[in-house]
Amino acid sequence: MAYRIFALPAHVLAHPPPVLNAVDDWLEPELPELEDSLVRALAGAEYRAIRARDRLRALLQSDVPPELPPPAEGYGPSAYFARAPRDLPALLRLADQLEQLAQRSTGERAMVWRCAHCGTRYAVPLHLVREVSIRCESCSQTVLMQMDRALGEEALTEPASGAINALRYRLSGFFREAMARGWPVLVSMSEPGHRDA
Repeated sequence: MAYRIFALPAHVLAHPPPVLNAVDDWLEPELPELEDSLVRALAGAEYRAIRARDRLRALLQSDVPPELPPPAEGYGPSAYFARAPRDLPALLRLADQLEQLAQRSTGERAMVWRCAHCGTRYAVPLHLVREVSIRCESCSQTVLMQMDRALGEEALTEPASGAINALRYRLSGFFREAMARGWPVLVSMSEPGHRDA
């Protein structure tokens, strides 16, 4: 099941269209194509004294179905996750928590070099960086690990963790923007068999 989180002007919901993405004004964070990426990004964060991911699931999987229209074809009805101004402080605290979680799980920093012949990347933790030359594992050419040849500094994390941390930052910005505009934040879940990010 894919979750979708989005915001739109409150006045639209007074007389909503059958499918909400027909609305011109729309905010939605880009979700990575990872299984349950939204749930994974919310893990460890709380919203109004309950785990944020539990609130997300409870809103969409309760015995009483949500009453708002779906965001797009292939999705079920939408539910309110947060509404301004009532939920403004709680949502801003959630945004802060998401940023803190992303910062804590960023991982060790490393300098990155690339083989000039085959493009193989080499990352060296900052505390181990020395100006040396090595043989490339892929093509056996010499890779000069000199500071002026480095591609830059990156975090050493597994790709999925990096994508989830990036999503946490996007969600934080999304929540702040939605509340600044006074727009309600809604959630929806894909219908069984629907495959859409």
